[in-house]
Amino acid sequence: MEEGLGQNSVPPQGPIDKSRILDVKPLRSLIPIFSMASQASPSAQYPSGFSPFFPFGAPQQTPTGGTTGGAATPTPIRAYRSPLGAGDTGSTMEGFTDQDTYGKKKRGSPQPRRAAKSSVDKPKKSQEPPVDLGDLVGISPAQRDDGSREVVNLVLMSFDALRRRLCQLEEAKELSSGSIKRADLKACNTLMTRGIRTNMRKRIGSVPGVEIGDIFFFRMELCIAGLHAPSMGGIDAMHIRGEFEEETLAVSIVSSGEYDDDAEDSDVIIYTGQGGNFFKKDKHTIDQKLHRGNLALDRSSRQHNEVRVIRGMRDGANPNSKIYVYDGLYKIQDSWIEKAKGGGGVFKYKLIRTPGQPSAFSVWKSVQKWKSGSSERTGFILADISAGAESIPVSLVNEVDNVKMPTQFNYFHSLRHPKSFSLMKPSHGCACTKACVPGDLNCSCIRRNEGDFPYTGSGILVGRKQLVHECGPTCQCFPNCKNRVSQTGLKHHMEVFKTKNRGWGLRSLDPIRAGTFICEYAGEVVDRAKVSQLVREGDEYIFDTTRIYGQFKWNYEPRLLEEIGPNEDSSEDYAMPYPLIISAKNFGNVARFMNHSCSPTVFWQPVVYEENNQSYLHVAFFALRHIPPMTELTYDYGFARSDHAEGSSAAKGRKKCLCGSSKCRGSFG
Repeated sequence: MEEGLGQNSVPPQGPIDKSRILDVKPLRSLIPIFSMASQASPSAQYPSGFSPFFPFGAPQQTPTGGTTGGAATPTPIRAYRSPLGAGDTGSTMEGFTDQDTYGKKKRGSPQPRRAAKSSVDKPKKSQEPPVDLGDLVGISPAQRDDGSREVVNLVLMSFDALRRRLCQLEEAKELSSGSIKRADLKACNTLMTRGIRTNMRKRIGSVPGVEIGDIFFFRMELCIAGLHAPSMGGIDAMHIRGEFEEETLAVSIVSSGEYDDDAEDSDVIIYTGQGGNFFKKDKHTIDQKLHRGNLALDRSSRQHNEVRVIRGMRDGANPNSKIYVYDGLYKIQDSWIEKAKGGGGVFKYKLIRTPGQPSAFSVWKSVQKWKSGSSERTGFILADISAGAESIPVSLVNEVDNVKMPTQFNYFHSLRHPKSFSLMKPSHGCACTKACVPGDLNCSCIRRNEGDFPYTGSGILVGRKQLVHECGPTCQCFPNCKNRVSQTGLKHHMEVFKTKNRGWGLRSLDPIRAGTFICEYAGEVVDRAKVSQLVREGDEYIFDTTRIYGQFKWNYEPRLLEEIGPNEDSSEDYAMPYPLIISAKNFGNVARFMNHSCSPTVFWQPVVYEENNQSYLHVAFFALRHIPPMTELTYDYGFARSDHAEGSSAAKGRKKCLCGSSKCRGSFG
């Protein structure tokens, strides 16, 4: 099992009944560890047609067995283990792949499984090996072995873009190769076989490009980023050569959070070992055995090597799913055996977080207390800056100085004095009787989106488009239609907070998935002729769609699905029907508090829908990537076109950028 939180107990003194100890096997093969135990959370169960995914090779199955009846009282594991190094060349490490420290296959090792091929339009005519497409998204062979922050973000963005597209195709029933019950598995298999991954070189300690506090909505994201290799197993390990011998040590664990959430000390984990059939229906509970991942953890407790810890947290938006949080490096301080509630002995490992690391899991615990009202918030000023205009309150906090309020403005959730325009083909909205259904080309709104429903069933934007056409008030579909995402207001607990050097900022108390709608940029629509005057008067809250914005790719790569047709050449460049300039100085919503960044967490997308038989243009913000709680929401302010034409890096009117990004351009505006 992946997880478990026992009491922080101390093994008792006294004689040991060795007739009741666990079955300990000697080590006969020096190979790294990938657990075969079925220990994933319900959200990680594989549907029919998929087998557990092992990124580095196929596991070797062995029978499960063990003695019944564990130790009656907690017993030190060290009482049963062999002396360090004794017999280490002679045991079978069941269920693990044959992969050495540097990611190279060893002779005689089992061949890796071929991941399921992705074919959307047509099945492949020949069984040729998958083509390496790493260079298609900008990943070199060297970057596959050792990543960076940029490469990790690129890999994760490629994964989620492909997963969203697969969900879109599945919901529209456009797949000729059958249904996809788990788009995340298919997306990961496709990327793995195409060479789109990173950090294949296994290592003890930190993983290049993965930062403490990063969040993952799928276990497969841990695999392709190189943070934790087993797609289902809770313990990852690697084979190393020591000073006198070779052995296998644990490098990372995934703790599902079932019990850890009750721990008062967020820097301590009591981790339960794997095996024993615990929490499985119709399965006889047996003692866990000191082999595979359990043996690797035991050796790590003696070697005191650092172990990466990924904690699984309940997803508030989807209680049946988990969000995985990288909580940094821990060391095993103690280990023992105790009897589980259902019978059978289990291994317990006490891990202590290495001091001096940034906060991660503790931030989640603090946010939970703030939201529940069980803990007071330092610097708390106001419960709801929107004064009820938003369905979810927007709190105001200042932990920096004594400023109590931002400059006075009227909270307004959309556009004032919007300008209408005429579509090429006049329409009075769709005629769907209930809700618009993906794949229904009788829906005029879907036809205007090039035949694709722009959002997944969970309301996630599938891809950037020249224009996203949403259903409007003149459409006959229900108000809760999935094609009205940007019109439904805030969906996350937002907080306006004071930054150290950039005025007020905006962040979310909730985790946000890539592609999630954040908010609209609300305010007064103004004429271009007034912009210069507003800037001279000190208006710092102007959004201008005519500015030059940094180019980036966010959509999936069609070649990964062998797609041909309009989607292959679809552009991410916007096609604005007219320039839209918005001032949020006097009227606006939370968007007015989002600061600029050269490495933003949010991007804007033009959205159009009809109202009163007229079409209106809006600016909607979506999450560029997964955003952890308490992370500032920022977007690229761009450059004025006049400054860009002049080519001046310090053009008049620009402001010094303080985003702190490694890609900082130095100025904006």
